Amino acid sequence: MQKPSRLLLATLALLGTSAAFAQSSVTLYGRVNTSMERQKTGDVTSTVLQNNSSRFGFRGSEDLGGGLKAGFVLESGFNSDDGGNTQPSFFKRQSEVNLSGSFGMIRLGNFNAESELAVADYVSMHNHDTGTSSDALYDFQRSPFVGNKIAYRTPDLGGLTVEGAVDFHENSAAQKKNGYDLAANYNNGPLALGAGFSKFEESKQFGLRALYSFGQFTVGGYYQRSTDVPVLGSRNAYRLAAMYALGASEFHVNVGRAAAWSQLSDSAATQWTLAYNYNLSKRTKVYAFYTKVDDNANADYWGAGNGVDFSSFAVGIRHNF
Repeated sequence: MQKPSRLLLATLALLGTSAAFAQSSVTLYGRVNTSMERQKTGDVTSTVLQNNSSRFGFRGSEDLGGGLKAGFVLESGFNSDDGGNTQPSFFKRQSEVNLSGSFGMIRLGNFNAESELAVADYVSMHNHDTGTSSDALYDFQRSPFVGNKIAYRTPDLGGLTVEGAVDFHENSAAQKKNGYDLAANYNNGPLALGAGFSKFEESKQFGLRALYSFGQFTVGGYYQRSTDVPVLGSRNAYRLAAMYALGASEFHVNVGRAAAWSQLSDSAATQWTLAYNYNLSKRTKVYAFYTKVDDNANADYWGAGNGVDFSSFAVGIRHNF
């Protein structure tokens, strides 16, 4: 009995040593993005200091050995113009724990809809789909920051990754059924493709995206088909974007169009943006843009009322850390 006991003690000691040598790390990251803007909503003009989705967060991981890793992300938004909090709960932007390995990744918690990141966010190159020049026409179906989710992401399959997520209703009176989100991304050199699908209650959307880089140019766009049953019917939307890079300078142009909903006449809208970025470093840039949202009589994509247009001329600074 003595030899097996010594073997057991040696095994436990080895396991304890392995745990002690497991590698773990925590990183603080974030973005401060603020602009001075001359905005016009309908006939009302104002000059404002505008927050553009400033945020900070903590990202950590632990090497469990054998290619297995545990990780977490906690992210909070804040108003860079006045220092206030942008969400009712502190880590509303993202709060997840995950486990990854050769099998892919399992995620639990609150995180952005991958279908939106794979389509609209990828195309908004000039200011990371933030602030007043963000994509006003993409149909989220629901807020992109959704909690109570479980997701699985495949490993990289020759440039292709796929993620599927389920948003549990947890007996909420406002949500009777689970929500579903599916995204695919393919990157191969200068070509980047994406697709996203989401379903919430009886509404659903599907989008396709492509970007291609050649020389100093990057061009791309997306197409989205949305169905909102039974109120609005269905509609198509698209966006085209282009960037020309010259040294530290970037010149951007994009235009989007949302067709009228099939059950709501005169509900189309158009958005276009011209932008210039000057990269002072890999993390810091100064920029300027002009953006305009034209709502038809029964459209309210800006949120100021049916038929109310919006425009803004902005200059700003963005710093990532």
